[in-house]
Amino acid sequence: MRVSLLFPLASIRRGFFISEIIMINYEQLKRQLIDHEGLKLKPYKCTSDKLTIGVGRNLEARGITEEEALLMLDNDIVYFEEQLRRRFQNFRDITPCRQAVLVNMAFNLGVNGLLKFKNMLIALINEDFDEAAAQLLNSRYAEQVGKRAHELADQLQTGEWQ
Repeated sequence: MRVSLLFPLASIRRGFFISEIIMINYEQLKRQLIDHEGLKLKPYKCTSDKLTIGVGRNLEARGITEEEALLMLDNDIVYFEEQLRRRFQNFRDITPCRQAVLVNMAFNLGVNGLLKFKNMLIALINEDFDEAAAQLLNSRYAEQVGKRAHELADQLQTGEWQ
């Protein structure tokens, strides 16, 4: 059972400091809040017309913390790597640094969007890294993301982190 100190209540009696600790059962409170608020895994507008997600998290008022954003990033990286391992047969044959380029692009484009880069992927499979980089740069994607595409193309070409 996870218990938290919400706040100490203090009173002074006969010159002594007496502290009472109020403890909340987090598991029961979570169950109750999920029951009352609902659990939504996609953003929605609540009854107050505020953008909300999860269990009543008001994104407009609270947003998310850096820690929450980095946790979501970790989960997204794992998700896209797993998707690429399943859907791009040769993913395992590419060096980790070049795999990271594909995960980066899938993060931005989605896996289906990345898989449309057929000539780039064929060049990667053939270990023609100059051609793979050229194919990446010869795309509308490169025009849209600018510096990001150049950095990823350099990483494909050299096999080194940029």
